Amino acid sequence: MFQTGETQDCVHKISRDLAALGVARGGALLVHSSFKSLGQVPGGIRTLIDGLLDALGEGGTLLMPGLSYMTVTREQPYFHVRNTPSCVGAVPEYFRTMEGTLRSVHPTHSMCGRGPLAEELFSGHELDTTPCGPHSPFARLKDFGAQVLMLGCGLLHNTSMHAVEEAAGAPYLLEREPLVYRITGYDGLEREVTHRRHDAFPQHYDRIADGLMGHGLAEGRVLDAQCWLYDAGRMWAHALDMLGNDIYSFTKD
Repeated sequence: MFQTGETQDCVHKISRDLAALGVARGGALLVHSSFKSLGQVPGGIRTLIDGLLDALGEGGTLLMPGLSYMTVTREQPYFHVRNTPSCVGAVPEYFRTMEGTLRSVHPTHSMCGRGPLAEELFSGHELDTTPCGPHSPFARLKDFGAQVLMLGCGLLHNTSMHAVEEAAGAPYLLEREPLVYRITGYDGLEREVTHRRHDAFPQHYDRIADGLMGHGLAEGRVLDAQCWLYDAGRMWAHALDMLGNDIYSFTKD
């Protein structure tokens, strides 16, 4: 991609801001994002992605949610790993469609990524029968020493926390009735799988911040966006402690 001088400067500024926040060079980084929170970005979304990749370096793995729960529904229970759009914003959808981006195979809670860890991290996701079960990359991030970046989108919409809740056996999490989906993977073959979807419930995942700030959670800015950076392992440990004390820690109003 051709970059103007202004665009290159913005890529480098994003990369420097991410480094200052604590993004690990050569690591794995899952990004939840609000593009408009960044302010003016010459070159648009691609500039942001180039900045993220620059911060991670050649050995890093960039990850974004590929969630499709709004388009793959009970009324339309079909998922195609290449063609089904994501429903969580412009940045992950742009990233999903970039050449070289991989996607895990799951009807509602896939993840997209590029980098040396993506294929291994996504392997086996098709074996899960819930959105964020033990084979889900959201559940496995902690095993890869990953970080989770909330870029301008606050702390409420953190999909990784669903994986924690599934591991803790949260009773409110899943719908009772399973659903049969038709799924097409990278092999082009269609198969049927039976899954349970997440139910509707309050999500107060910002409550984890008090116990983690400075000990697995950092706060800073990337351009104009207020950002938070989790260490996935510490986030999991603290969230499991909270759920162990009160399984409704993140749902009570």
